Amino acid sequence: MSANQRMRRIRPSQGSDSGDSGILNEQVLVLLFKSIEWDIQTLCLVASVNRKLQAIVTRLLWREVCVYRAPRMAATLTKSAPNGRIGGGWHSMAKLMFFCCGCESTRHFRVSRSSAGHFVKATRFSKTSGRSFLSRQCRSDVLYVSDPCEHPMGNREDDLGIYRGIFEGFIRSRTRAYLIGRQVELEEGVRCPYCGARMWSMTAARLIPKSAARRLGSRDGGLEYFVCVNGHLHGTCWLVPLSSDEDKVDDDDDDEDDSAGDVGAQTVDYDDLTAVTDGRVIPNGA
Repeated sequence: MSANQRMRRIRPSQGSDSGDSGILNEQVLVLLFKSIEWDIQTLCLVASVNRKLQAIVTRLLWREVCVYRAPRMAATLTKSAPNGRIGGGWHSMAKLMFFCCGCESTRHFRVSRSSAGHFVKATRFSKTSGRSFLSRQCRSDVLYVSDPCEHPMGNREDDLGIYRGIFEGFIRSRTRAYLIGRQVELEEGVRCPYCGARMWSMTAARLIPKSAARRLGSRDGGLEYFVCVNGHLHGTCWLVPLSSDEDKVDDDDDDEDDSAGDVGAQTVDYDDLTAVTDGRVIPNGA
């Protein structure tokens, strides 16, 4: 092959790619999304344009979103993470922050009808709440858990609560060590809705403390949650009206609220979106 032929093969085309240099500049993208306060809908749409933009969003921008929306939680999660990487990646973390995964019946938790996943406009994650979900032998772990997202199920049923969370440094956690040490099997047919990894049922592992039901405002035994191998948590519960006695947390919990603050507190209409996976937007009916 001659030199002229090689030059023709590597010369940029005069088509649309030549005009993409600005939008593909990472600094330009960061400044752009800072100016619109990291609007999630816009970020999802940008990621769906082409593979180059999707790669930038996945590698860089999802982390920036998490740091902007929940700086304290992001700082805690990266404190012990090698090279600032977290289990499942930042795109999974962003999805966990802004997406309620919905609910279907499982072998330990039955519902009369499934509830679809949806974007949420505001969510509070708290370490104090997370301690209520840890058994006594695992209380040294750090777990952020959201307030439950309420799903009405009809006049004859309690409302369904769907919640989610994430462990800090799950690979070195006591919870993971206990699950592996007791040879608890991974749940068949259940995958993490945020990263796609396999999951343990905390019901099957007998690791659900009574304080979790009190924290959620649920009956004892009226809840279930799963933890994936990357440390993402999601679960369901039946929500009932709380009395003053039921509102008390476990004696081992303190009253310090170490919340990560509101995330996704925007008035953007997300009704036409149902999921974000690897930076791609999946519309209703897909």
